[in-house]
Amino acid sequence: MFTGIIETLGIIKEIEKDQENLHVTVESDITHELKVDQSVAHNGICLTVVKIENKNYTVTAIKETIDKTSIGNWKVGDVVNLERAMKLGDRLDGHIVQGHVDQIGTCTNIKEANGSWVFTFEYDASLNNITIEKGSITINGTSLTVVNSGLNTFSVAIIPYTFEHTNFNTFKIGTKVNLEFDVIGKYVSRLNELRK
Repeated sequence: MFTGIIETLGIIKEIEKDQENLHVTVESDITHELKVDQSVAHNGICLTVVKIENKNYTVTAIKETIDKTSIGNWKVGDVVNLERAMKLGDRLDGHIVQGHVDQIGTCTNIKEANGSWVFTFEYDASLNNITIEKGSITINGTSLTVVNSGLNTFSVAIIPYTFEHTNFNTFKIGTKVNLEFDVIGKYVSRLNELRK
């Protein structure tokens, strides 16, 4: 379980394909605090630490994760948002985030807005995920508030702190991102489907 509050950034140092799996090695300033078998969210993807060596650690993604997230597009040198699992009793500064990406979205517009930025994203509505105005969304692991909610599109406003301390500052039009929709909204949507 995560909160969507990014702790730090990591740099992809190595990607190794092993049958249908990907082993991804990340350099991070929190590596010395990690342990093998610990969960860390990478751009919102919950992955298990399998190896630690100096400033680098390695995680493994299985085919299901590769198919449903943007991890298959990662390259050496890419910057990823990192968050360790929340501690019981800590404040929940973002919202409840599982680290289970629902689908990939695409950045369609970036607009500067007097000291902040508005990013717009599109996603495949046929997967029955929804956003609501002022609801929560997780983009690359970052907990954000939805504005301009549409059928298959929404926007988020990014303040300077978030822009500087996450990988939002690397986004361009066409950037693929990991989306995790609000867990409560997913339950409500599923209950609605079952009533039909």
